[in-house]
Amino acid sequence: VQLQASGGGLVQPGGSLRLSCAASGATAYDPAIGWFRQTPGNEREGIACMSREDGVIYYGNFRRSRFTVSQNSSKNTTYLRIDGLRYEDTATYYCAYKGLYCNGYAITYESWGQGTQVTVSS
Repeated sequence: VQLQASGGGLVQPGGSLRLSCAASGATAYDPAIGWFRQTPGNEREGIACMSREDGVIYYGNFRRSRFTVSQNSSKNTTYLRIDGLRYEDTATYYCAYKGLYCNGYAITYESWGQGTQVTVSS
C-alpha cells in the first residue's frame, strides 16, 4: 500500500484544514491508518488512528480535541480535519498504515506517506 498525504499549507490562527491521505495498492485486509505529526528535533507524535476493527481512536491530548478523522465511502482516502488551528499545530503531518489494529506508536507502522506541511502563521 502506498500513501499520499496532501492538503497542508499556510493557515492563519483559528482557521481549519482538512488533510487527505490517499491509499493505493491492494491488501488482503483493510489496514489501520494512523495520523502523526512531527516538528524538527522531535519524535513523531500520534494523533489518531482509524481501522475497521477499532473505529477511530484519538491519542493523548488529541482526545476530544480539534482533530477529527474520517474516511470516504470507498475507504481509500482518510481525512484529518483540524479546526481552530494554533501556532503550535505547525508541523509536518504524516499518515501511515499498519495491520488490522490501531495504536499510537509510530515504530509499529509499516508504510508512510511523504508528509504534508502545515504552517500556522498570521
